[in-house]
Amino acid sequence: MPQGTVRDYDRSTGDGSLLMDDETEVRILPASTEGSEIRDLRLGQRVDFRLAEEEDGTKVAHDLHIVTFS
Repeated sequence: MPQGTVRDYDRSTGDGSLLMDDETEVRILPASTEGSEIRDLRLGQRVDFRLAEEEDGTKVAHDLHIVTFS
């Protein structure tokens, strides 16, 4: 499962973006966090996600989960 770092996130709209380790930008949509424990995302936070591509080629994150280090 790919991982990335939150680049920006608007709590009021649920929209944002993250950067994968190879600097690929991926959109975060309100549906990206549905069904997860995520209530808010912070700049610089690490997440893993399922990567999808829309018809126009935009990369979108789905099934976001916060990466924890133990």
